[in-house]
Amino acid sequence: MTKLPYELFIGLRYTRAKRRNHFISFISLTSMLGIALGVAALITVLSVMNGFQSELRTRILGVAAHVEISGPGDMLSDWQDVAKVAAADPRVAGTAPYVNAQGMLTYDGAVRGAIIRGILPEREEQVADFASHMKSGSLTALKPGEFGIVLGAELARALAVIVGDKVTLIAPQGEVTPAGIVPRLKQFRVVGIFEIGMFEYDSGLALIDLQDAQTLYRMQDKVSGVRLKLHDLFQAPQVAADLLPRLGADAYVTDWTRSHVNFFRAVQMEKNVMFIILLLIVAVAAFNIVSTLVMAVTDKQPDIAILRTLGAAPSGIMAVFIVQGALIGVIGTLIGVGGGVLLALNIHVVVPFIERLFHVHFLSKDVYYISELPSQLEWRDVVTIAAVSLVLSLLATLYPSWRASRVNPAEALRYE
Repeated sequence: MTKLPYELFIGLRYTRAKRRNHFISFISLTSMLGIALGVAALITVLSVMNGFQSELRTRILGVAAHVEISGPGDMLSDWQDVAKVAAADPRVAGTAPYVNAQGMLTYDGAVRGAIIRGILPEREEQVADFASHMKSGSLTALKPGEFGIVLGAELARALAVIVGDKVTLIAPQGEVTPAGIVPRLKQFRVVGIFEIGMFEYDSGLALIDLQDAQTLYRMQDKVSGVRLKLHDLFQAPQVAADLLPRLGADAYVTDWTRSHVNFFRAVQMEKNVMFIILLLIVAVAAFNIVSTLVMAVTDKQPDIAILRTLGAAPSGIMAVFIVQGALIGVIGTLIGVGGGVLLALNIHVVVPFIERLFHVHFLSKDVYYISELPSQLEWRDVVTIAAVSLVLSLLATLYPSWRASRVNPAEALRYE
């Protein structure tokens, strides 16, 4: 039978043995549970934040493009050629032209400013996800020459319109008349209402047919640009860089990581801050191991002295108490990882149960656009949290173990 090194054998025995001082056992238990609680909380919170990040990214990119190609002054001619060059890249899933302009919408005395986007409905479905977010009407109801319009839900609510009502669109470009500059007005019939779940789009975006937008804003056959959807949205920066040389010097290419950089950077910063704050729970629990081992060293001084007189080296004594403290950290970390992973994977079951039990609703639909806690477990986060917890636990054992190695056998046995 393989024999364990005496340092490991004694360290494991000290951990399992019943102590005369029950307070030491209590602190060991609370340290272990504290580490487990901190690790589980870290895994769960980071998984929820990953879920929020993914949900927000999905909602934003359901309306915004992965990559946008535009021309000088937001005027791009021969968009079909540009779309053909972009579609030749195997990483591009779809292309669609667009006209981007500003306008004022009025109805029955209500006035709201909006971003007016001219689209081709059949191609827009290749790059955006409006179809699954339509509350009423349809995107395919936008027909050239019929001057239909699709509004965001908040914009429609502010104007108090429903499908079938006619709103007046005021374009900023005006007509010069003897009476002065008169803005151009055109009546549009509401043919659909969408709700993405992002206030920025629901309250300030209106869709009209591409040809109607070209007519209203006097763009002839030009467009503002071409929007691209990729098979892998995280390849957007590389795709944008690769397309630029093929499109010529008069083309501008941007991707979602740059157009929404401040928003996603803020979300990532919030995640990092939460990681640091919750890591303090693990740190406090880990450094409780210091108290446990200091008292254990005091309690075991006669045993340490006997080991030293039998020939144990100071490094061996130090290893005994490192094993004892590290075992507390390992068990606490394993319990925390198991509990955190289970909770993160079942957050959609646990949260509704708590809400029903206490008759509360954490994310009310009347206030929040995301009314359920999303969770996305990333094993990279789990490994990082477990590694940090183990390192903190190991560091907490060093000082008490060093003190144990410095015990003088003669002094410890004087009154024994």
